[in-house]
Amino acid sequence: MRFLVLLIFSTLITGCATPVSHTNTPLSTYDKDTEYGIEEREGGFGITVYYSRYQFIPESDALATACKSQLTAIAWEHADNVGKEIVPVNEQRIRISMGRNGLSGITSCQANAIVKWK
Repeated sequence: MRFLVLLIFSTLITGCATPVSHTNTPLSTYDKDTEYGIEEREGGFGITVYYSRYQFIPESDALATACKSQLTAIAWEHADNVGKEIVPVNEQRIRISMGRNGLSGITSCQANAIVKWK
């Protein structure tokens, strides 16, 4: 019986993964599921989004889509706040990394993209 409990616990612990970070940009809270960071660059800015939420049944595709959507929405909002226009973010150029904590049921995504001013 102890072996079975140890085996289950070991499986759960090894099933935990966090997304790989593509940047060291400090993050600010956007909403309960989202943190973001913006790094000003010549001709635009870099944006990083960390998005996570509870999922009883993991749906990585749905979470990845939501993560990319948050990244583009925050990019447009930042551009509005500074009074500039941006070139639409090409979804194929967004780098993402996914992770899942099997103990808590939290699935997370970190997305990073470079946004250019028009």
